[in-house]
Formats: sequence, structure tokens, C-alpha cells
Amino acid sequence: MKNQLTKLNIFSLKGIQMRTFHITWLMFFVCFFGWFGLAPLMPTIRAELHLTKAMVGNTIIASVASTIIARLIIGKLCDTWGPRKTAVRLLLVGSLPVFLVGLAHDYTTFLLFRLAIGVIGASFVITQFHTSMMFAPNIKGTANAITGGWGNLGGGVTNMVMPLIFAAIVGFGYTKAEAWRYAMIVPGVMMLIIAFIYYKFTKDTPEGNYDEIGYTKSKSGKTDWTVLADWRIWALTMAYAMCFGMEITFDNVASLHFVDSFHLSQSSAGFWAGIFGFMNIFARALGGVVSDKVGGKFGMRGKGLLLACVLLLEGCGLLLFAQAGSLVAAISFMLMFALFLKMSNGATYGIVPFINAKNVGLVSGIVGAGGNLGGMLFGFLFKSATITYIQAFTYIGYTVIVVSLIILITRFRRDAVTEGSTQGVVAGVA
Repeated sequence: MKNQLTKLNIFSLKGIQMRTFHITWLMFFVCFFGWFGLAPLMPTIRAELHLTKAMVGNTIIASVASTIIARLIIGKLCDTWGPRKTAVRLLLVGSLPVFLVGLAHDYTTFLLFRLAIGVIGASFVITQFHTSMMFAPNIKGTANAITGGWGNLGGGVTNMVMPLIFAAIVGFGYTKAEAWRYAMIVPGVMMLIIAFIYYKFTKDTPEGNYDEIGYTKSKSGKTDWTVLADWRIWALTMAYAMCFGMEITFDNVASLHFVDSFHLSQSSAGFWAGIFGFMNIFARALGGVVSDKVGGKFGMRGKGLLLACVLLLEGCGLLLFAQAGSLVAAISFMLMFALFLKMSNGATYGIVPFINAKNVGLVSGIVGAGGNLGGMLFGFLFKSATITYIQAFTYIGYTVIVVSLIILITRFRRDAVTEGSTQGVVAGVA
């Protein structure tokens, strides 16, 4: 790809590359408001809709389950339609259930709306794909980590801001049952605004949109499913299930955990849950930066070892968090595992763009779907009537450690340059 940037100036809006860089992370950030806007309001929703622990667990599973399929589809659409058209259409369609979830008045309709809203979580694939198109291999990991991290930051801001929007609506005289419904109009409007901005101010590639440069005409319309035979993709999918899967799970359950375990108010619980998400302002980017630095010195094998290391530390942090007996200890260990979790996110996508240069969107979608698959499977632990939240965090911590060992024995090494790329890799299992 021509005209890809080899340097990243995050304070610049100059050129289509940097303009797209900022708009695409902002798009993912806004989608988090729609995707997880209900999570910090669940104490109120749980009481109003009379939801049991199992029902709450099912809504958590639904919110991430639909994203698995959506990410696979969106990854392919980015390859064929281009990221710009894909983003605009996803935002327009995805805003509908965000606006309409307020019409839910029982468990079943609420569950179906959360399932529909989960589709907008596929916006992450667009962010990673679009960023990969704009930056050269030497900084792809850094650029992807920053756009992914700043987009994920939306999860933290959502946990902090939505309870405030809710409280403001209550302050205007509405009941709590009305307030959470009206609060969801805000992220819906935000999605429509960012859809216009994405359409108006971005391009698919540094040279122009796909239809302007005939990009799609030169690509086969068939999905290259042979990539599934590549062990690296499965290893990275498991890794992303452990880091991003845990992240979206924590975004969903953190407020309830702090309310139930430490008897905090909904606003206070949302604040501390938001601190977890706020780590994305630097931690995911740090993972990508370190991945690029390590890759420059030790090659793809170094990138793999880094990912294994931060996953191991994430798992250890989760175990400590699960055993925390006080709010101070819980917050301290939360910050610890959050740092390494988000660095793992960045380190994973510091490798993804180099797996298969001709199918970047598809590979991004598969690995991204792995994150949501992890979130869905973890959701079953949190819905169980026989497993406490503390036990669920413990089981996940051990699972993360096991996957870190799998990544450790997966060899990433340089290979001949792949078509359309300046860098290629292959991998096997040691």
C-alpha cells in the first residue's frame, strides 16, 4: 500500500491518514457508549425488571454473543466494501436498538435488545482494519494499539458518565424506571453524528476510497477460509479471548460486583468500574509500542514472548483481585491486572496485521471475534447460581495463565515478504 505513514504524530490532524486515525478511534469510543451504556445502570434495571442473577448473566452473554458473528462478517465487509462504507452502515443500523431499548418492559424484550445492540461491538474490527491501511509495518502495532485503546476507553467513560446522565434525568423529575430508558437516547444520537463524520472526512486508503481506485475489482470476492489452517490465528484468538474477553466481561459485571461486594452506590460503583476502562488511555497503546520495539529488535518471536508475558501477569493480577478483602485492595489489584490485560490487547494486535497481508480484515475479524467468544464464555460463569463472582474471577485467572503458556510455545518468526506487504511471518508450535 502506497502513502502509508511511517511516523505517528498523535497530535496531528494533517493528511487523510491522521484524520482517519482520530475519527476511527472516536467511532469505536462512541460505539462503546451504545454497547455498554446499560451496564452501569444494571443495578436499577435489575430491580425494575425483577431480574435474577441468571437473567442478568444471560443479558451479559447476549451483549457479547452477537458480536462474535458480527465481527466475522464486518471483517469480510471491510475487505470488500471498504472500512468507510462498512462503518457508516454499521453505525446507522446499530443505532436503532440503542434508541429503542427503552421500549423493553420485561426480561425477554430486554434480552433481545441487548443481543441486537451487541452487533455494534464489531466496530472494533473496522478501527483495526482502517488503521492498518493507513500506517506502515514499522508502526502498525503502535497505531493499532492506540486506536483500539482509545476506543476501548469508551468503556471506562461510559461506566462513569451514564450514571451521571441517569442522575441528571432523575433530577428533572423523571422516575428511575424512565431515566435509564431516556439515558440511552444519548449514545444513539452520538452514533448518528459520528456516522456523518466518518462518511464526510475519511477515505478507505491513503490513495482514496475503494470505488475511486478500483481496489475491489482487483480482489477476489471469495472469502479465503484457508487462513483457518494457520495455527497462529487460533493462538491469537485464544489470547484475545483472555484479554479483551475479560475486559468486556469486567465492563459488564464491575458495577454489580462493587455494589454487591462492597455496598457502594450505583454512581460510586460506576466510577471505580470506569477507572478500569480509563487505563486504556495509555495501557493498550503501551502494549503496542513495546510490541513494535521488541519486534524491531527480536522479530516476531519477541512479539510472541511479550504477549505471553503480559498475559501471565494479567492472570496473576486477576487471582489477587479475586481474593481482595477490602475495597482498597480490590481497586489496587484491579489496576494491576487492568494494566497487563490492556497491554495484552495491544500486544495481540501488534502481531495480527502481519499474519496474512492479503486478508487483514478477515484475520482481524476472526481474532476480534475470539475476544467476544471469551466474553460470552466468561458470562456463563457469572450467571451461575452456584458460582460466586469471586470464584468466577479466580477460574478466569487460572485460564489466562494456561493460555499464556500456549502463546509461549507458539513460535512467531520472520518469513519471506508476503504479497502486498513489506513484512511477513510464519509460525509453528515448538
